[in-house]
Amino acid sequence: MQLAFSTNAYLHHSFSDTVTRLAGLGYRGVEIMADVPHAWPAYLLPEQKQAIRDALSRNKLAISNINAFMMHAVNDHRQKYWYPSWIEPDVNYRRVRIDHTKRALTLAKELGAKCITTEPGGPIEGRPWAECLKLFVEMLKPVVEHAEKEQVLLLVEPEPDLLIETADQYLEFASKISSPFLGLNFDIGHSYCVKDDPAETVRRLGKLIRHVHLEDIAPTRVHHHLIPGEGAIDFGSTLKALKEIGYEDWVTIELYTCHENPDGAAKTARERVLKIANEAGVSLS
Repeated sequence: MQLAFSTNAYLHHSFSDTVTRLAGLGYRGVEIMADVPHAWPAYLLPEQKQAIRDALSRNKLAISNINAFMMHAVNDHRQKYWYPSWIEPDVNYRRVRIDHTKRALTLAKELGAKCITTEPGGPIEGRPWAECLKLFVEMLKPVVEHAEKEQVLLLVEPEPDLLIETADQYLEFASKISSPFLGLNFDIGHSYCVKDDPAETVRRLGKLIRHVHLEDIAPTRVHHHLIPGEGAIDFGSTLKALKEIGYEDWVTIELYTCHENPDGAAKTARERVLKIANEAGVSLS
């Protein structure tokens, strides 16, 4: 397994500055936020895409994932991460999410990334869960077709308070739509928030997991990303479980809550996670 860090902690830094800093801290991979200020797909010029490639090459960094979950650029008054969602009552808002995700898939292909992540349907806001799941699947179908065309994985990320929160819900969703280019972004912290044991959930979901997010969560299980070691998650057992299922890809630390001191968070997180992995007998670099 390889360790990466998400650029969404670096909201106050350019992409070039961000990857230079992360490479200096010892990271080998980076998750690119498909959003302002780093890589909003709708308005990236060819020379800006080349600048991203050049910055990665200069710093010898690989792309772990393209994060198309957040949409700060839209600046929706309700919330900058979840909205516009896949299951908006208004079809025009749904179109914004669909078009953004298609553009992110194309951007991933252009940059040489193998996967992007997206939200798991959005808030249901009092509607029947089954009805919202049906709508999510219908909205996702043309985007999955685009993923197949671009040969880029589209990974759905379960999240607290959205349509798909738990492993059971993800498995029900997965039974409704099938494609070799549709998979799961397993977020360790989110699993803990919804009272799914992360290690056991890894074993349950197995080969469905195509990318991993890592952050700590307080014992209250409130969804707020913490630097590893500041919460209650047993990362050792979860990393062991990933090893057991044969997972060999990226583990990306995601600390968008730490934008005031991203360097400190990235440095501390890397040191702690590598130490935990070493003690657990898991190869992580």
